[in-house]
Parts: sequence; structure tokens; C-alpha cells
Amino acid sequence: MTSPAERYASARRRQALLAGSAAVRADRSTARSAVDGELTRFAAGYPFGLDPFQVRACEALDAGNGVLVAAPTGAGKTVVGEFAVHLALAEGRKCFYTTPIKALSNQKYADLVRRHGAASIGLLTGDNSVNGEAPVVVMTTEVLRNMLYAGSPTLRGLGYVVMDEVHYLSDRFRGAVWEEVIIHLAESVRLVSLSATVSNAEEFGDWLVTVRGNTVVIVEEHRPVPLWQHVMVGRRLLDLFVEDDAGRPPQGPAEVNPELVRLSREAHRFDRTGERRSRRGGHRPRRADTASRPEVVERLDAEGLLPVIAFIFSRAGCDAAVAQCLRSGARLLGPAERDTVRRHVEARCAEIPHEDLAVLGYHEWLEGLERGVAAHHAGMLPTFKEVVEELFGQGLVKAVFATETLALGINMPARSVVLEKLSKWNGESHADITPGEYTQLTGRAGRRGIDVEGHAVVLWAPGVDPGALAGLASTRTYPLRSSFRPSYNMAVNLVGQVGRARAREMLESSFAQFQADRAVVGLARQVRRHEQAMAGYRAAMLCHLGDFASYAELRRALTGREAELSRRGAANQRAAAAAALERLRPGDVIRVPAGRRAGLAVVLDPGLAGGLEGPRPTVLTADRQVRRLSITDFPGPVEALTRLRIPKTFNPRNPAQRRDLASTLRNTGLHDSPRGGRRRVGGGDGDTGDTAGRADLARLRDALRAHPCHGCADREDHARWAERAWRLQCETETLQRRMSTRTHTISRTFDRICALLEELGYLDGDRVTPAGRQLAAIYTELDLVTAECLRSGVWSGLSAPELAACVSALVYESRQPEDGTSPRLPGGPARDALAEMVRAWATLEEREKDHRVPSARGPDVGFAWAAYRWASGHRLEAVLADADMAAGDFVRWTKQLIDLLGQVADASHAVGRTARSAADLLRRGVVAYSSVA
Repeated sequence: MTSPAERYASARRRQALLAGSAAVRADRSTARSAVDGELTRFAAGYPFGLDPFQVRACEALDAGNGVLVAAPTGAGKTVVGEFAVHLALAEGRKCFYTTPIKALSNQKYADLVRRHGAASIGLLTGDNSVNGEAPVVVMTTEVLRNMLYAGSPTLRGLGYVVMDEVHYLSDRFRGAVWEEVIIHLAESVRLVSLSATVSNAEEFGDWLVTVRGNTVVIVEEHRPVPLWQHVMVGRRLLDLFVEDDAGRPPQGPAEVNPELVRLSREAHRFDRTGERRSRRGGHRPRRADTASRPEVVERLDAEGLLPVIAFIFSRAGCDAAVAQCLRSGARLLGPAERDTVRRHVEARCAEIPHEDLAVLGYHEWLEGLERGVAAHHAGMLPTFKEVVEELFGQGLVKAVFATETLALGINMPARSVVLEKLSKWNGESHADITPGEYTQLTGRAGRRGIDVEGHAVVLWAPGVDPGALAGLASTRTYPLRSSFRPSYNMAVNLVGQVGRARAREMLESSFAQFQADRAVVGLARQVRRHEQAMAGYRAAMLCHLGDFASYAELRRALTGREAELSRRGAANQRAAAAAALERLRPGDVIRVPAGRRAGLAVVLDPGLAGGLEGPRPTVLTADRQVRRLSITDFPGPVEALTRLRIPKTFNPRNPAQRRDLASTLRNTGLHDSPRGGRRRVGGGDGDTGDTAGRADLARLRDALRAHPCHGCADREDHARWAERAWRLQCETETLQRRMSTRTHTISRTFDRICALLEELGYLDGDRVTPAGRQLAAIYTELDLVTAECLRSGVWSGLSAPELAACVSALVYESRQPEDGTSPRLPGGPARDALAEMVRAWATLEEREKDHRVPSARGPDVGFAWAAYRWASGHRLEAVLADADMAAGDFVRWTKQLIDLLGQVADASHAVGRTARSAADLLRRGVVAYSSVA
């Protein structure tokens, strides 16, 4: 089997031989597909011919259709978005290019500026506003949603909207924004939706047709750069699959490498026997090793497989990996490259105050960059992350250790991708990564136009199952699921624009309701099948003597009543047994009726603190064994047969004392086995003391015997069909309940939200009240809590730093569960206001329960002290030390706080000036010079 390096060299040679003819074929294909028009001029600006799927999508767009393009990472989807930009400029119309994250918006802005010039391109991300009235504006999706609700004049002349990474609408926190935009865009706007490969692209496309009109769905499953899958065992790089006959990565189901299967079996055998054998001094089986991080980089370097992105699902792990590489002496850059890196870093970080550099870990970060290694995660200063991305793109960073956030659209492809583990913390528990996540992460491997193939490497570790990994790597089913639900802000904006009835209709057109309705269609089909089957069953149970359905109902009633009385009798017996155990005292001699502990015993400790299980008496048996009993040892009440005196100095651990007491027990003259006088605790039907129950049973039995069908010779055959019909009827009723809960789910939630808003005074029928207009300007998860604080004057009279502290509680979410310690808070009016905010949220939560509206999380005061201190002018080092927070997190939360303060300022005259002052005080130092959040 050839090594990755040998295959890579061979693939390079094949590519060189085929390059000429391939280029000619691509050029001819493009020319045939677009003989004239804007597509020809657009394609001429690229150094490579467009792929067939790109041509099909661009032709559909040029013909006046919307398009949905679902294709693998790195396939070139964004070319279609860039064609929309080209068409907008050619037609004199506007194009908005939206992305899910600000980092991707900044990156796309830079790409388009290089292609079209700064005068034609703008940027709006909430943090940055650059040339916002340009014909082409790159923005986050939230910015466009807010513009639509506000009726922004910037929307005039809008002809195209590109929604990059549109599969983000399944994100449970922010996904609703994508659907809001798609629903509310004017019909004249052509929508270009770019998505990762999803298995239900056609379903999503069908929905787009219903809400946007003509939409062409382009699904491309071919990956332009073939991807090899490997497992690194120690320093060995083994293929996951057996290669095909042509020496290429398998495209479909393939055989797992037998060597990996053998290693997995050895590891399993080691786990079962290794420790035991080593304790006995015998042979210890060999176990496959997990390579260290520096060893992984060194091995990939030797194979010619750098640059690499190693995904480590931990910020601390990413930083530790860089430190480990530095300690190992890794140097991946030459002297000239190191000089280039230093000059680039110094130029980009020139504005950072010198006293902050040490706090930010600048010198350690720079040392790693000069050696060609770096971390990339949300805890880093945004400027540092940008520099890593820029140097990686220039080939000056060879190994990046990153969290999975790097896979979310940022253009940082590599020759290889390493996955250190196949599980990650999802915010609640450690869970295995999904096939979709695996594909998204490994999709970064293989740079189009640079690499002839990419390489995905999973590190060997105890518990890695090659078969499960093969399934993960080859699964191609990633359905797109809507996360849409109405919010308070959405409700007041829609009611204010179109009224409640029209708003309901618009929400009914959401993808969430579309999917629910399709599910209802499937459920209805099941109901019809069940009804047909039930008709057959009922025909089979027809009886010439009478109505067998009523007879079957009597049988079920009798069986149910017997079971109920049996359960009640058993419960009564357990209760009586527990009560008897509670009456026992030390020295009581009892008889354990059955089981391994059967026979005479003397109570040492009644065990009354037995908890939920009831009393757990500790006894000494006649054979000198100390045992702890439970209610399960007594099917009925137990009585003390006699009493023995237990010496005060009795020690149950002392064998001699146990022997003496057991001898005394045997000498009581009581027999060790129960005789005649055993209390009767149960018996025939209804022997439970329930006279009414016994009478009911007798009545049902009489009715059953009197029924005409009771004498039918085929009675039991009819009964079997009747039982099947009844069970199927129960299943059908369950399906019908599920159908009723899915129909009009979105509009019902909207109605409940509107009812609550009307009760609170934010809506008055179809009229939005002044308080409602304030709510309409608040775009945050805790929108109604924010509006309640504004309306009740909780923040009146606060200073700017105090207001920053209070509003931070509506933005911040702690990454880790609370450890029981209370966060530090500013004193005085700010502390009182924070307490009042929590009370307002609790009151609101009660009202939400009354209206059956999902409740939002409560305010989180964990960032209040840091926000207060930063707005008060304290140095970065002191603020970060007090907050125990990474610089990147601090910048991100502060920017989100600034954004919400801006919304508060726009919504309220009362605290508007203070809110703007607070935002200005926060916008300094690392926050001011960081361009990405």
C-alpha cells in the first residue's frame, strides 16, 4: 500500500499531464453553456473555467430565477453569490451579501473589494459601518432582518440577496433570523441561497418556491478535491478505507482497512485483560499508541501534508498544543519567512497599547507564529485571530490548532485536517460529533487550485471503532431542520406592519410550518392505512350471535378492573408491611418469611431512616449472619414473636458476641420455619378488603356470561381480531393527537404571544402601543425583559457605567455552569437595579407559563462587574484579572453589550443619552481596535 506522500506525488504528476486537456474542456464547456450575456463576461474574470453546477446556477440566476445551491465545503458555491454581485452592478441595482458571522462578513468584504474596488462595496455588521449606501453591501443576516422591520431606506433598489451558509437556519439560537428574512423580502428581490450539502435540499427548495416564487435547486455532491481518510496510530498514518483499483479515495461504500480492524481488536483485548495480566506478572498485550501533538505535526510535515488544521474541541487544549509544539522545538518556517511574519504582525498590532501586550499573551503568540504554529478560538483577541487567518492564507502558518468555530464559513482551507477526538462538549454533555459536523470539519482539507487531494486524519485513541468511524466518514444524510419560532419583537413588528391576521398568514408560510405540515401529510397517510386495517379486523370479528365489539369491551373492562384491584391489593400489602416494620424495636425476634434470609432473626437496628425505600432493619440470623433487610423481604406485615435483651456493649463485628446472641435466639423455643399461625396476606380475586371492588368484578363477570357472544364456538378467534382492532385504534388516536399538535403550531404560538403582549399593554388589537414601539426596536433574546425594564424605569437615574453593568445581564451567558459562588457586583443603585431586573424576569416568567409561551433564560449578572469596571476606565489587565476571562470573550461580550446599548438608546428617550455615553465609554482600547467580534 502506497504512502500518502507517494500518492500525493503521483497525483501531482497525473494532474500536470491532464491539466492542458482539462483546461481546454472546461473552457469549451463554459463557452457552450454561456455563449453570450453577463455570464460570459463574469466567467472571463476567473483564471479557471466554471464547473457545470456553477454554470447551471448562474444561468438560472441570469434567467430571472432565485437559486438554491447545496454543495460540499470547498466546491465553489460562493462563485454563484459573486455572480449575483456582478449582475447587480451590471444592472445598476443593489445586492446584499449576508453571512452568519461577522468574521465571515469581514472576509467577504475584503474579497469583493479586491475584485470590484472599495467604492462599490460596503460593510454593515453592527460593529462596523463602511460605505453602507454602496451598491453592494456585505452584512450579517441580523442586520438585514433589522433593516426589513425598520423599513430602512437602504432597501430601495435592492435586486439581489445572497444568503451564505443558509443551512444556519437550523441553528437553535439564531436560525429564525434566516427564515424571517426569506419571508419578508420583497417579491422583486432574487434570492441566492448557498448551503452545505443537506439531504433534504429539494424539500427546502420546494418551500422557497412557495414563498419566493421560481427557485432552481442545484445539488452538487461531487467534491472537487478528493479526500483521503486516515487514522494516525502512533506515528503511523493508516488509510481508513481500502483504496479503489485506480488508487483513488473510495466514493461510495468501501472496505475498512483490515489493519485498523486488527488494532481495534487488540486494544479491546488489552482493555479486558491487560491490567489483570500485568498484576499477575504475566505477558502484557501491546497497545496502540496515541501520537502527541508535536508528533502529529512532525509526521504530517514528513509526508508533505502541511498546512494542517487540527481541531481540538477545547480552547485550553488549543493553547496547550501550541505550547507543546514550542517546547518540542518545532520550527516550520525558514529565516526569510520568519522575518515576513514578524513584519506583518508588528504592522497589524501597532495600535495595541504597549502595556496591554503582555496581558494579551502577545509575545508567546508571536513566537508561535514565527515558528509556523498558532491557535484559533473565540477566547483570542479578534485581531490575533485575523492575523492567524491572514498568515495561514499566505502559507506562513503551517499548523493551526482550532476549535470547531473555524469550520463555520471562514475561508481557511488546508491540505490536511486532524480530528483529535470524535466527541465534544455540546453545552450540556460530551456527545459524539454528527456526520454533518464531521463533514463540515474535514471539508477544510484540500485547497482548490492548489492541492490535488485533501487528507482527513483521526488520531487513534482507546475506544476508537474503525467501523463507526467509517460510518461517520461515509454518511451523507444531514437534513435541514427549521428552528423558527415567533418572538416578542417579531410579533410587534409584524402586527405594526401588516396587522395580526396577515402576520399569522406570513408565519404560516415559514419553513418550520412547511415541514410540520409535510409531517402531518405522512401521519395522515398512516391514519388512513390504520383505518383500512381496522375495517378488516372488524369484519373478521363479526359474530352471528351478537355485537362482538361490546363483548370485547366487557372483557377489557374486566381485565382492567382485575389488574387495578391486584395493584391496589399489592400496594395495601406493601403499606401494611412498611407500617409493621416501623413498629419494630431492637431485640424483637421476627421470622423472615422467604428468600435467602428466611428464618428467625433478632432486630439489632430497626433502620427507620431508610429514606424512600422505607425501613431497612439490620438483623442477626440464627446462623450468626448480620443482614440488612428491606420491605421486599416481607410480602405482608411482620410481628414480633418475642423479645431478647441485647447487651449495650454488643458489637455486630465481634464474632464471639454474634455467636452468643445467635445461641440465645435459637434457645427461645421458637421454630425456625413458619407453622400454622402464619398470617394470611392475600388470596383470591379482590381479597383486598375492597367490598365495592369485589362487587364490581362480580357484576362484570355476570354481564360477560350473559352476553350472547359468550356462547360462540369461535369466541376466542373473534377476540384475537377484536384485540388487534382495539390496539390499532389506540395507535390511530395517538397519531391523530400528534397531527392536531402539529397543525398551525406557529400561528398558535403567535396568538399566545400576542395575547400576552396585549395583556401587558404592548399591543391593543392591531395597534402597537408606545411601549410596543420600544419593544420593536429591541433585537435580543431577552427582548421583552429589556422592554419591561425600560417601561418600568428600572434604569432611570443610573450613571453610564452602572447602566452598562445592568444591560450586560441581558446579553451575557456564562460558558460554564454556576459553581455556587456569587459573582461580584457593583454596589448602590446598580445592585438594586439588577435585583429589580431579576424580579421583573421572574414575574414575566409566571405570565408566560399562564399563556403557555416558552420562557427565555433569566438575566446573567456574571459580566456586570467587568462591564462596570471597563466603562469606569480601569485598565485591561485589572478588568480581565477580576473577571477571570479571556481577552477574546471580553471583547465579544463588550461588543454585544455596545450593540444592545445602541438599541436601548434608539428605543428610549429617558435613558437614551446615558446609554450612548455607556457605549462610548466601553468602545476603547482592545474593544475599539478589534474589527471582528
